[in-house]
Amino acid sequence: KKFMDRKIEKKKWPLQRVLTWGILTLLVILISWSIYYNAGGSKLNVNTDRITISEVKKGPFTEYIPINGIVLPMTTIYLDAVEGGRVEEILAEDGAMLKKGDPILRLSNTDLELSLANQETSVFNLLTQMQISKNAATQNTIMKLNQGTDMENAFLEAKRIFDLNKTLFEANAISAQEFKQSENNYNYAIQKKKLTQQILKQDSLSTRDEFAQARESFKRTQEALRIMRKKVEDLIVRAPINGQLTSLNAEIGENKNKGERLGQLDVITGFKVRAEIDEHYISRVYPGLAAIFTLSNKDYKIAIQKVFSQVKGGKFTVDFKFIDEVPKEIRRGQTLQIRLALSNETQALLIARGGFYQQSGGNWAFKLNDDGSVAYRVDIALGRQNPDYYEVLSGLKPGDKIITSSYDNYLTTQELILKASK
Repeated sequence: KKFMDRKIEKKKWPLQRVLTWGILTLLVILISWSIYYNAGGSKLNVNTDRITISEVKKGPFTEYIPINGIVLPMTTIYLDAVEGGRVEEILAEDGAMLKKGDPILRLSNTDLELSLANQETSVFNLLTQMQISKNAATQNTIMKLNQGTDMENAFLEAKRIFDLNKTLFEANAISAQEFKQSENNYNYAIQKKKLTQQILKQDSLSTRDEFAQARESFKRTQEALRIMRKKVEDLIVRAPINGQLTSLNAEIGENKNKGERLGQLDVITGFKVRAEIDEHYISRVYPGLAAIFTLSNKDYKIAIQKVFSQVKGGKFTVDFKFIDEVPKEIRRGQTLQIRLALSNETQALLIARGGFYQQSGGNWAFKLNDDGSVAYRVDIALGRQNPDYYEVLSGLKPGDKIITSSYDNYLTTQELILKASK
């Protein structure tokens, strides 16, 4: 067989294959650039006027939190309506200084007043009935005593005749029939006397029990009357202690229900400070914990007196007491800026607070070189904090300088070239 010579053509890459390889190449370039960028190759020029630089230093450190406190009276007595009624008269103005027992306002309650009148009538009727019963019992006792006297006289007479007839019978001066009759009369008088004495005794006991029951009933009725009078007296609301009337909530003609809050009375012999604290700190707050506030350029000490463990809206409440000195110019309702210490004062490595913490979480920072021309990333560790400083645990030493302003524009930057503005 004969074979004919054939020209072999050079193969060409299809367009799709070219595009695929091109995309892969571009991805490799981008990945390489990214690795280089994140590995420290990225740099950025920064104007020093647009950043904040702080120096790491060693000094006294106290962990504390800022809270707002409200000045309140040491003791507050709430005024509630003991009995409901219509406000007829307001006898004291809001803010007035009152003494114990001073009237504040007067309520009216027709039902209570009518009940009092009915109760007084019941007591009067019962007292009258008791007097009538006592008179009747007295008359009955007198009658029984008269009967007893008559019976005693009849007994003595029957005994006299019996004794006389007995002597005469023994002397055969009278008949047996006459003696027997006198003996029967005497025995009858004896039985009649015993029966009369028993009746008098039972009547005395019955009268005594009846009087005791009547007195007990009268006592209960008087107690009910006393309570009813107290209810009517409570329609006049009075100051339970000496103090200042505040938050009076009553208008003439207004109806107030039993138990409704009418106002409060503040004892102004002393003050306390009440504050709300984030529940995050509830395990670290306890009575006796110290705090400081500044008023008129002077620091004053206070301490937690009571912790209310109930949490509302993510906060719990504490009461502070003053230590040593109470500011003379302090007033009820005044707001105080309090610094509550959560730890004792110690020596620590410190760096000023700043916006950098929001982006780095305190895990890294831009540290300046010796001549301050460059800032580069370093790993750090921060610990406790207060409104002024962070505690530095590692990664920095005294005298180091870092950028403490926000890192929003430098999250992917490794080095900052610092330049002063011209």
